[in-house]
Formats: sequence, structure tokens, C-alpha cells
Amino acid sequence: MTTLYPSSLPHALEPGATDLVTSDLLCRLQQTMHMQIPLTGAIGIRAIAYDREGLLLSAPLAQNINDKGTVFSGSLNAVITLAGWGLIWLLLQEQRLSGAIVIQDSTIKYLQPVRRDFVARGYVPERSEIEQFQSTLRKHSRARLSVLAEIWEDDAQRVTFTGRYVVDLHGQR
Repeated sequence: MTTLYPSSLPHALEPGATDLVTSDLLCRLQQTMHMQIPLTGAIGIRAIAYDREGLLLSAPLAQNINDKGTVFSGSLNAVITLAGWGLIWLLLQEQRLSGAIVIQDSTIKYLQPVRRDFVARGYVPERSEIEQFQSTLRKHSRARLSVLAEIWEDDAQRVTFTGRYVVDLHGQR
């Protein structure tokens, strides 16, 4: 999936941006997730990359294994949902904003079992969607944004996800 990123968002996603900015954002994201969502530490979620396409979160099989020796579907759901949540958190950080981010609704499809450590990618939405989100957020201090995410293993798509998130700038963080 090729995505465009609005030029109004600086730092990590601009051509020529330094890895230091991205690394700092990822560290802050991971700390925020572990502090605000304790489950993220328990299941071993790590923020590993943030680029023009989106956010990558990883998690180990060992902490998420089920009775069949594959990744527990609840863990897959948690990590892929947090890939969207984390992506929106990063978009807000790029605009120097913070607020409550909650999932409003989602659709997930478990296409094949995941059998080892895994990575979820939350994709940056299309430029027009982000611009509409930013405009609504500035105008009403509350806006919605949908995020697509996937988990792949061995060149096969294993899990697909679409989630609609609500951001409230006046909400608790």
C-alpha cells in the first residue's frame, strides 16, 4: 500500500529526516503504551519502526502462545489494534497535540494462524483523510480516523484489520 503523508507533518516522515527523531518518537510511544495500557508490557509489545508507510509493532510468540502453539487471537487483536492506536498517537505528536484516543469500532479477519514472533503494521491513511481529520480536530477538538493494519508471515497475509478511532483533545490522556 502506497500512502502519502501530509507535508504539514514534520520530523520522522519527511525525506531526509534523521533516525534520531524517529527513535525518540518510538521510545516515547512505547513508554506511553506501557504506562497507559499495562497489557502492552505483559504481552511484550515493542514499537520497532515508523516511516512514510506507517507504524510497526512487534510481539513475541512466547508471551502470546495459545494451546495450539500459535499466537492467541486475543493477542493478535490487541497488537493490531494498538498499531492503529499508536499510529494516531504519533500523528498527534507530529502536530504537538495530545488527547484521548479510543477505538470506536473495528473489523478483524484471522486468515491464517501466526506461528512465531510477529509484527503488525498500521498504515498511514491517505493524505485527504488525514487532512479532514486534522481540520475536524482543530474545529471541534474531536475527530475520527480509520486505520488499516495487517500482520504478515512468510509472505502471506495472516490478519487484516480496519479500525475507526476517536480522538478527543479535551479527554483524559
